[in-house]
Amino acid sequence: MCNLARFAASSLHRQLRLFSTTIPGACIIHKRGADILHDPWFNKDTGFPLSERDRLGLRGLLPPRVISFEQQYARFRLVCQNYSGLFRRPRGMYFSAKDKGEMMSMIYNWPAPQVDMIVVTDGSRILGLGDLGVQGIGIAIGKLDMYVTAAGINPQRILPVMLDVGTNNQKLLEDRPYLGVRQPRLEGEEYLLIVDEFMEAVFKCWPKAIIQFENFQMKWAFETLKRYQKRFCVFNDDIQGTAGVALAGLLGTVRAQGQPLADFVNQKIVVVGAGSAGLGVLNMAVQAVSKMTGNNETAARNFFLIDKDGAMLLEVVKKVKPHVLLGLSGVGGIFNEEFLSSFSYNKKHVLKAMRESDSKKPAIFAMSNPTLNAECTAADAFNHAGENIIFASGSPFQNVDLGNGKVGHVNQANNMYLFPGIGLGTLLSGARFITDGMLQAAAECLASYMTDEEIQKGILYPSTDSVRHITAEVGAAVLRAAVSEELAEGHGDVGARELMHMSKEETVDYITRNMWYPVYSPLVHEK
Repeated sequence: MCNLARFAASSLHRQLRLFSTTIPGACIIHKRGADILHDPWFNKDTGFPLSERDRLGLRGLLPPRVISFEQQYARFRLVCQNYSGLFRRPRGMYFSAKDKGEMMSMIYNWPAPQVDMIVVTDGSRILGLGDLGVQGIGIAIGKLDMYVTAAGINPQRILPVMLDVGTNNQKLLEDRPYLGVRQPRLEGEEYLLIVDEFMEAVFKCWPKAIIQFENFQMKWAFETLKRYQKRFCVFNDDIQGTAGVALAGLLGTVRAQGQPLADFVNQKIVVVGAGSAGLGVLNMAVQAVSKMTGNNETAARNFFLIDKDGAMLLEVVKKVKPHVLLGLSGVGGIFNEEFLSSFSYNKKHVLKAMRESDSKKPAIFAMSNPTLNAECTAADAFNHAGENIIFASGSPFQNVDLGNGKVGHVNQANNMYLFPGIGLGTLLSGARFITDGMLQAAAECLASYMTDEEIQKGILYPSTDSVRHITAEVGAAVLRAAVSEELAEGHGDVGARELMHMSKEETVDYITRNMWYPVYSPLVHEK
């Protein structure tokens, strides 16, 4: 979470340097003095110029030095893991098991008249941290920070939500400062009734909002997605976002191997980890093959899904000789371990077994995060599987010096390449649902973003410096898919007919023009 927040801040900083604008228009407000400082939507902190301090009654309420936005960025810090102990002010909404029957009225307590993007979690499976209960709202806040940074969603139109249905984390239940409901997690119909009531309340209040489900444990991740995806505008980032980023990397791998994209249907891919992310990757990859071949029955024949049983992993790799070994197991170092193989009396190393791949340029995707949960490090992958591999990870690793001027490139398969564009493209298309076709269009767009020269070097994903451009391209691809599926209803002054007649370049321009930028507007008080 802290890494996500630091990236959001640094990326925003880079975007500001690239963004040229005229002086923004004044913003009329009805507050003065301390009331402004207590309002996060208008508070510039030490960024208020002296003229505004005089105009708004802020003289003496702030330190005398005026600090610019860029200087404030340099002082940026965020901590999430100890959220209860560090709680200062709310940054979202909390719906608990104790609010049953009240959510339809509670939703109107949120001060914003319009909400475009909502990220909701129940805190049950925060990556690398497990069940954080009510503290899980920190991940929803962080994801929405990325929507603001990468997609230019107006921060006044976002809403982080915590569904507090209890926690099974005994340490939290016994922790006196813990702010959540002190009870075991609701299960079964009781759980679903809470989520149902929340969903009905949200879309009654904001019928055009988009909801991203985040960090639900596997059984509820799939259940909620299946339950709502044809009724509301929703998607699950852990299932569908991760799958899209992985698919983009897999398609890039085919290009890196010197093959046409159509050869993806012949790729043998071993997926390690049968959780929500692993199953999501498998499902989207099978859909891609089915689309290419037009044959649903044989689409899955080259995919192998196994759990985190290390011995079975080695046997499958030795027998299948896959083009790609993709890990979403959450078991740190599992690719780097040795197991007794039935093929030999000697111990065999999983990564070394990839040297026998049927591809001359096999790929190792160690996508579990945080770093301690990565299936292997980049250095181990290049050291054991060979220098002529493609490597991607969920956590950041440094490029590997292979000697003689050669570099083993590390690709971070981060969901931030896709989910902001999925959300923005869906919003601006006016689509009421997010389909598999829209998600696949996003993945294919990301896969095609890299040049052939970059791909041949083993670089599958673009630099984060260009995150807004990536988001614009992905968002435009999602929008065009919505148009082609006759789901686009238009947004604001742009109707469905206008969207239908936009060229590819015009859709990218349309997406870009509708991004919000963080520019301090002059504030003028009006009684």
